[in-house]
Amino acid sequence: MNRGKRYAEALKAYDRDRLYSPTEAIELTKTLAKARFDETIELAVRLGVDPRRADQIVRGSLSLPAGTGRSVRVAVFAAGENVSVARNAGADVVGSDDLVTRIEKEGFLAFDVAIATPDLMAQVGRLGRILGPRGLMPNPKTGTVTTDVAKAIGEFKAGRVEYRTDRVGNVHVGIGKASFELSQLFDNYRAVVEEIMRAKPSGAKGRYLRSVTLSSTMGPGVKIDTTKARITDEALAASA
Repeated sequence: MNRGKRYAEALKAYDRDRLYSPTEAIELTKTLAKARFDETIELAVRLGVDPRRADQIVRGSLSLPAGTGRSVRVAVFAAGENVSVARNAGADVVGSDDLVTRIEKEGFLAFDVAIATPDLMAQVGRLGRILGPRGLMPNPKTGTVTTDVAKAIGEFKAGRVEYRTDRVGNVHVGIGKASFELSQLFDNYRAVVEEIMRAKPSGAKGRYLRSVTLSSTMGPGVKIDTTKARITDEALAASA
């Protein structure tokens, strides 16, 4: 695969085999983001879990301290008074059966997060094969099935992100933009890693963090030492 000149130059700018500390990796990844747009800094974590087992699926949501740096489009499945509540809270699209049909028949997917009130989940359940593979299916565990739609919309607009293991046990989470200050990226990285560690399934055996890698949208991956994956207060103080 031809990655382009910038990617090739980035590969020469660092040691691809070295295991970096989190703060070193974040600083390096930020410098390797050379595209003409504001690249997303993405954290990829391979976990020692078996995602084929329901009790070992790692999923949830968290609010990034410094936000995501991007505009989040929110769709809300709601009826009655919750329709106006959702619109007033800033939802980009709101509907019930009509929204379900629009997605089902027209392939409408112009949103990044889908939120549903519990009473609408029977209808939304029909969209499982469409929304599920795209990570858009509302779920109580991620805070996207709720009676407080205004709060959920506000959180996702402000920087709440969802995460879930894929078929081989990887978790991918954007921790901000290349234009962010280092301190913002440090805070977001720390929040994500602490959340993933907190979500460790009781049935997971052996080494939980198998690999941790950072990359920008168009840049190469920078490997992080899994034994030092957490950012300590001392490391933050040293990087200040």
